[in-house]
Amino acid sequence: MENRNLQRDLEQLDSILKEQGISRRDAMKMMGLSSAAFMMGGTSEAEAATEVRASSAKGKVLIIGGGLAGMSTAARLRNSAPDVEITVIEPNPLSTQYQPGQTLVGGGLWPKSEIIYHRDDFIPSDVTIVEEKAVEFDPDNNTVTTDKGTKISYDYMIVAAGIVLNYGAIKGLEAAGEAYAAGDNKKLVDVLNSVGASSIYTADGAEATWENMQKFIADAKSGKKVNGVFTHPNTPIKCGGAPKKIMYLTNARLNEAGARANANLHFYPNGGSMFGIKDYHTAIVNQFKARDFKWSYKHNLVAVDGVNRIATFEHHWEEKGAWDEDLEEYSVIKKTEEVKVPYDFLHITPPMKAPDEIAKSKIGSKKGWVPVKKETLQHAKYKNIFALGDIAAVPMGKTGGSARKQYKVVVDNLISMMETGSIPKTNKEYAGYTVCPLITNIGTVMLAEFNWASKKTGSGKNAALLPFLDPTQERYIWWLLKIYLLKPMTQYGMLSGRA
Repeated sequence: MENRNLQRDLEQLDSILKEQGISRRDAMKMMGLSSAAFMMGGTSEAEAATEVRASSAKGKVLIIGGGLAGMSTAARLRNSAPDVEITVIEPNPLSTQYQPGQTLVGGGLWPKSEIIYHRDDFIPSDVTIVEEKAVEFDPDNNTVTTDKGTKISYDYMIVAAGIVLNYGAIKGLEAAGEAYAAGDNKKLVDVLNSVGASSIYTADGAEATWENMQKFIADAKSGKKVNGVFTHPNTPIKCGGAPKKIMYLTNARLNEAGARANANLHFYPNGGSMFGIKDYHTAIVNQFKARDFKWSYKHNLVAVDGVNRIATFEHHWEEKGAWDEDLEEYSVIKKTEEVKVPYDFLHITPPMKAPDEIAKSKIGSKKGWVPVKKETLQHAKYKNIFALGDIAAVPMGKTGGSARKQYKVVVDNLISMMETGSIPKTNKEYAGYTVCPLITNIGTVMLAEFNWASKKTGSGKNAALLPFLDPTQERYIWWLLKIYLLKPMTQYGMLSGRA
């Protein structure tokens, strides 16, 4: 990886920590990580940060999805309850690839090979993998049927099926259809390339993004005035910071090439703010201003004209209407208009949704996501079903950092159900923890930590990581966390069921 100098990084980290009067070892303990993981440059296993509960429970548990959330849950359940029969339905052999690294691939900081992992390398002992896709759910009879006709029964089920990237919902990208982040997405990349668009939401797409970004930078360096457009859709998405991260990295690469003055970088989010938490929103706005970024709220990408390189957005807003005498308030008129924006580099964050076979089944909901009690992650209707990760209908939490908290809650509550038929109030609840390491430059990250009460958790007594640091500030120490620690913590800590 470019810009990696371990000795230099360690020295700078020590300097930062020295100002706070703590050692690197103590800092790693505060983050629930081993100093060995850091010293090895992200290649050794993160040490266990939590205890695993021992149980003699028995029964059949079926897990839908073998990505990070599903396989981590399988590992922790196996560690906790050795007599439980565990089956995971997962057709994709690359389901455990390191998705948070896709941004770094898109920015040219890591090769794609750095984030590709094989599912079978993380199968816990005595866990059965069914390499098929679950397509029919009969929760009343506790059975699931796969695309190959295999019917599997269960006593308890955990749904961790992930999220679908719905590129085909954008006019001009119909041929792209739907995709998952992991696996072979070369067809999707071909469609995106045909219209001059990029997207880091798959490994193949991230690799193509870097190739396209280099062409964009070369044009700017040649003296051409170029326009970079970055989108954020009108649906929930995984890793809500990613659309901004790739914009920051594009800016960094332009500066590196001495070509920033020839590039206009414009962010078009569907929402009305940069971030749902006020402090982080304000910090990002200030960062945008300092970098001369442009932004336009309430713009949703609806069409791409690849021939003319035009992106069409639906700009939406509300206006005050007539006075309603009965309600004693003004009516609200929703207004929309089409906005056409030329582009030289277009990064698309696609609309996302739950897989249709789940959304339209009895375990789904009108919005598609699996409805759960947000504190326990137990299904709202079926007590022997749990859900976690991107598919779960919780107010926030479509990040790997959220899954790291969720899978422990799911396993503890599942074991309680197996042992006693209920979840005791003493069990630890999921508080909506979400973390977003927002890359703001090559060498700096703003670590946004928060929960669904819209409270910052990155400073003070509720901090999960180094509580003495203001989480709204861009910091080199968080860059080190992102580059060196998060991948081994994820791939070896979570997927062992212990971190």
